[in-house]
Amino acid sequence: MSLLELALIAIALSMDAFAVSITEGVRMPTLKYSHALKIAFFFGLFQAFMPILGYMAGASVHVFIESIDHWVAFALLAFIGLRMIIESCSRATCDSKPQCQSGFKALCILSLATSIDALAVGISLAIQHANIFFCAVIIGITTFAISFLGVALGRKLGCVFQKKAEIGGGLVLIGIGLNILLEHLI
Repeated sequence: MSLLELALIAIALSMDAFAVSITEGVRMPTLKYSHALKIAFFFGLFQAFMPILGYMAGASVHVFIESIDHWVAFALLAFIGLRMIIESCSRATCDSKPQCQSGFKALCILSLATSIDALAVGISLAIQHANIFFCAVIIGITTFAISFLGVALGRKLGCVFQKKAEIGGGLVLIGIGLNILLEHLI
């Protein structure tokens, strides 16, 4: 896996967290950097940890699926990408609850919900024999930075970018899955 592919995966995975961060920024009466850092930290940590779990699961079953691993990687990435696109298109508007969800329990739930995709990507990374710790660090740092930016943008711009970010992330994941499939078939 190239560094460019890893960067694109990290950005695509962070789009769910970015969208939620925008929503959290919209909910803040005033931008508090401590809250933005806290939100970004949780999202980055979960996004870094979940691919490791997925990698461990994928590594244990890789022997059984080695002949079709490129199809599995494509299917997982395409499924995640399509789900991101469908979910973003099915939402009419941003959730506009009046208060930011920055408590520990709420952040854990939001972080887990936005990092499930990273678990599945971890399985794909196992199939590709990627260096999972390097990948996890890149994914975590990228998500941290993008989430922090999302909170700040959410406070400034509202819901304008939320839907487009999720659609873009979904398209990138589908494209990477297609690239993996084509590399093995050609």
